[in-house]
Formats: sequence, C-alpha cells, structure tokens
Amino acid sequence: MKSFYFKGQRKLRSLMGGGPWRSGLVAACTLAGLFSLTVCAQQTDRGTPVVVQPGAPGQPTRTLPPSTRAILPPRSPADVQFMQGMIMHHAQAVEMTALIESHSQNKELSLLGARISHSQSEEIKFMKRWLEARGEPTEMPVPKMSGMDMPGMDISSHSMLMPGMLTPKQMEALKKAQGGEFDQLFLTGMIQHHNGALIMVKDLFDTAGAGQDAELFNFTTDVDSGQRAEIRIMQTMLGAVARP
Repeated sequence: MKSFYFKGQRKLRSLMGGGPWRSGLVAACTLAGLFSLTVCAQQTDRGTPVVVQPGAPGQPTRTLPPSTRAILPPRSPADVQFMQGMIMHHAQAVEMTALIESHSQNKELSLLGARISHSQSEEIKFMKRWLEARGEPTEMPVPKMSGMDMPGMDISSHSMLMPGMLTPKQMEALKKAQGGEFDQLFLTGMIQHHNGALIMVKDLFDTAGAGQDAELFNFTTDVDSGQRAEIRIMQTMLGAVARP
C-alpha cells in the first residue's frame, strides 16, 4: 500500500511539473467542464414546465398537458352585485372615519377609526381588482326608473343604500356633531353599518349558487368575522361614552 501511495505521488508531481503546456491543458479542461455544466443548467431551465393537478383525498395527482391554462371559477350575478354593493358600503365607512380627526378628542375612537379606514380601504382595492379581472364594472348600475332623470332627483337616496348604510339625514347629523355627541353618533352609526355588512354576507350565502368562488368566499368570511369583532369593541366603547 505504501509503495502504491509513493508511486501515485511521483506521478502527480510529474504531471504538475510537466511544463506550461500541461498547465494550460488542465486549465482548458476545467473551463470546458464548467461551460458544459452551465449549458446543461440552461437547457434544464428552458425545459417544458410540468403542470400537476393535486388529486382528491386518497387519489393520485395528475400531470396535465403544458397547454393547460388557469380558468377563473364560475360566478353568479349575486357575487358581482355583492362586490359592487360592498364597495359602496365600505366607501361610506371610510367617509365616516375621516370625520373623527376634526370632530372628536377620543384617542381610543381615533385608533379604532384608523383601523376601520385602513382595512376597508384595502378591501375596496381587492373588490375592484376582483371585478375588473372578471370584466365587471366596479359600480352598481343605476336602475332605470320612470322619473329618475327628473331635475333635483337624488339617486343616492334610500333606495340606493345597502343594508346598514347611514341615510343622508344621519350622515348630516354626524357631520354637525362634535365631542361626546359625535362619539355616540359615530359608534351607533358604525355598529348599524357593520350589522348591515353581516346581513349582506348572509344574503349572499342564502342565494343558490352564490359564494362558490374561493377568493370571494375567503373575503366574505373575513368580513364577517372581522366586523363581528369590531361590533363587540364598539358596543363596549359606546357603553363607556354613554356613562355620565
């Protein structure tokens, strides 16, 4: 074993010391090897992607053809109407929270308002993207009714309000209030507003064939749980504000 080891060492030294041409040969071989590895990696990266469809529980996965394209799930008219109506609904909540800074000194209410404003503004963006991706308008179509085009007709009256939304009269009273009166009106109005959103979610899922879209389902369940939690917070705050 020792003899073989020393022979190997001598052979290695002879190769290493065999002149510049040997060093050049070794370097060239090394570069060629690295280049071939890079080419192989590039070829692998450019290979045809594999599309795999997970199987049902207990079932194997399926390999789909490379031409497979994602298709949005079917939607019902109720899904579209819900999203359009909820955009309008959320917009009023954001309008209400914008009044807090100039109408209230309640820091706890300011924090709650900032939370509601941020979450519902982000949800409006999501709902608009959802509708646009499906080629749907982001606003509800104005119903064609006789007399709707009469001068002075306000299409934002009671008939256009979603469940729980404040009427123009309620919004005007909120804008005129200050201090403790504003706090009570805001909390009372926002509780009413949130309860309306819960009604909208319930009505959606009570409609046959509606709410099957995965994105919409996740969104609506988040709205339901989030607004229920905020209602409980506002009820506690309202009790504290109402006490003399």
